[in-house]
Amino acid sequence: MSQKARKQIEILRQEIRKHDYLYYAVSQPQIADKEYDDLILKLKHLEEQYPQYKTEDSPTVRLGSGIIDGFGALRHKAKMLSLDNTYSVQELKDWDNRVRKLVAGNSIEYVVELKIDGISANLTYEKSRLTQAATRGDGETGEDVSANIKTIRAIPLVFMSGDAFELMEIRGEVYMDKKDFRLLNREKQENGQALFANPRNAASGSLKLLDTSLTASRRLSFFAHSLGYCRGLNFKTHWEFLEKIKNFGMRVNPQNKLCRNFDEVIDYCEFWQKNRDSLDYEIDGMVIKLNSLSDQDKLGATMKSPRWAIAYKFPARQATTEILDIVLNVGRTGVITPSASLKPVECSGVTISSATLHNFDEIKRLGLRIGDTVLIERAGDVIPKIVKVVKSSGKKAFVIPKACPVCKEKIFKEKDEDVAYRCINPSCPQQIERALLHFASRTAMDIQGFGQSVVKQLVSMNLVRNFADIYKLSARELANLELFKDKKINNLLAAIEASKKQPLSRLIFALGIRHVGEKASFILAQRYKDLDNLMHARLEDLDEIYEIGSVMAGSIKDYFAQESVKKLISELNRSGLNTHEDVPDSAKQILSGKKFVFTGELKEYSRLQAEQLVRKLGADASSSVSKNTDFLVSGENAGSKYNKAVSLGVKIINEDKFKEMINGREK
Repeated sequence: MSQKARKQIEILRQEIRKHDYLYYAVSQPQIADKEYDDLILKLKHLEEQYPQYKTEDSPTVRLGSGIIDGFGALRHKAKMLSLDNTYSVQELKDWDNRVRKLVAGNSIEYVVELKIDGISANLTYEKSRLTQAATRGDGETGEDVSANIKTIRAIPLVFMSGDAFELMEIRGEVYMDKKDFRLLNREKQENGQALFANPRNAASGSLKLLDTSLTASRRLSFFAHSLGYCRGLNFKTHWEFLEKIKNFGMRVNPQNKLCRNFDEVIDYCEFWQKNRDSLDYEIDGMVIKLNSLSDQDKLGATMKSPRWAIAYKFPARQATTEILDIVLNVGRTGVITPSASLKPVECSGVTISSATLHNFDEIKRLGLRIGDTVLIERAGDVIPKIVKVVKSSGKKAFVIPKACPVCKEKIFKEKDEDVAYRCINPSCPQQIERALLHFASRTAMDIQGFGQSVVKQLVSMNLVRNFADIYKLSARELANLELFKDKKINNLLAAIEASKKQPLSRLIFALGIRHVGEKASFILAQRYKDLDNLMHARLEDLDEIYEIGSVMAGSIKDYFAQESVKKLISELNRSGLNTHEDVPDSAKQILSGKKFVFTGELKEYSRLQAEQLVRKLGADASSSVSKNTDFLVSGENAGSKYNKAVSLGVKIINEDKFKEMINGREK
């Protein structure tokens, strides 16, 4: 049996390596991710049964090997130089002229590559096997990140095929896709952790984690771009090197281009400068290299940079401008948030006229004054932010206001708040507008057609002062709104009427009780079943509910203790709103005791709807995967939870299987 298992393990390894090659090197996957992960799990279980056959280059290494002691130092065989930068087409042409003088008489070809905004890494392969990996460091010595590099699926642990060689150093860039970056930050936000500023920082931080299993969950990727050192193989051109290692199974960027003249180089640089946001990953420029390796040797290098390569940096996503004003906005819960009004400035093709400041402490930290010159930063579709003051020209320090900028009532900083100031006037016009929009939103009462323009007009005309007034609107009143004709009026009135049937959980969320989100609203509705029961719930009973806690419990009690709220609820009752929640009996709770986690995008359900469904059927829904998770339901663009579930052996099901389970056809 032992020899049979050994053969089965080797067959599985070869199969997995083949699929790694097809997926990363030639972009021609033949199996779904789920099938691939099943192969990994099967191999993992066999290696656990027969540990004598586990090797350091097994694909299961990618699951992470646990905690490592730290990062030692590794010396590169050849120095990792940094590139000189150019910032204009003219500077590129000047560089080309210098190159042509030094290689006069030769026909010149260039290879143009995308400059990935990631972390440089140097991979050492000995006789086709990855033996060690290091960061760039000071160019001569880097940190040993071999254990973490081996968790990256895009990096082959063993080359598929190709000419034999003794040793090769391959340089490239470790990076994180934009979608994986967004998923990682979303999870960190859900867990109350600090967010990464950009994908590059996320990649860097992930590559230097001491827990390799956590690095494995971060879905890092890699593109090879340079030869550092080789013993046992000779190449004539850089393009030949790239093609050779791609055949070995190494991932090479498919956007690399061989250019026969410098006009092609410029055209290609300008193309990607315009189209960089269409990529799944961040780039900050282009890299142009002489194709001939003999010409590269002829040009040589300075102390820090090769003369045969140059970086063309795209216009910065940063810019400097002046602060014209600090504007205060009032949210639906009364929190006052500052933002900076800026002298319009172009930043990476977009005109920026405002930037977020988050809170008053941020103004103090930056030392901002109206009139200061500041550095702003924009990354992709992220809201611009102020990085720092570059010239302090403002005369007056910003003073936190004592009154609401909208209603002029006194504002307060509550004892349990670290940074937030809020207006507690329930009649504050801006609060009412934001609160009404929240009440009518898709995940609350879902009143289609009750958008910002409508709300603004209704509030300014004094037709709607609270939630109950929505249900008193008439066709005659709506006819006074701009661009409202019979069809639009009828559609809105129908949507308002339909919203009355929404369950209690939606109504609780729509009320906008401080600290009470969608999940807590559902839990409260399931527990109390009727709004009147919730209104009269004891503080200690609320506090004892799992996932509610003392802060939320206090907020709920304070909310329903207000006379204005009691009056509002009474009016909503008279308008015919549903204030009940249907809770299935225990006989229908077919998923009782099971624990579910959802990842990726489901076709038929939002994340909240799916979680609510399983809770109604007796299961628990969590935001994080653990060894106690029974099922991970995986949709499109699954995040790091998927990898963690694979590493823990959690059962992974797709949306179709999930639908079968909730319909009682499978347990």
